[in-house]
Amino acid sequence: MSAEKGLQNWHRVLEGGNQPEDLAAIIREDAVFHSPVVHTPQRGRALVVAYLAAAGVVLNTDKFHYMREFSGGDNALLEFVTELDGIHINGVDIITFDDDGMIADFKVMVRPLKAINKVWEMMGAQLERSVSTS
Repeated sequence: MSAEKGLQNWHRVLEGGNQPEDLAAIIREDAVFHSPVVHTPQRGRALVVAYLAAAGVVLNTDKFHYMREFSGGDNALLEFVTELDGIHINGVDIITFDDDGMIADFKVMVRPLKAINKVWEMMGAQLERSVSTS
């Protein structure tokens, strides 16, 4: 089951600090990222790594944790909660893995509306910082 192997890799990378080089090692070259705030899917390893690395900085506070995890075949759904500036955030990561357990598609959905607005604000700032330091 590719989701089982992929989830092991995903959790290992998160526990290791969500570093861009570690993310790149588990993401396909042609992977796609679906943001909760950007309409257009982001295509290619470099963009997927950029978004997931920024999300790791923004969302991975001491309040972040996965509440539930479901997987079957090539797919996994992970429900998470965190808090940013006093705003409670509830979301899901929907991940599709290839046969080798590499991330092929990653979709994030977030609720409620004020949480989406906070994520949009903070992710935009983090992505700008990462681009300006590259």
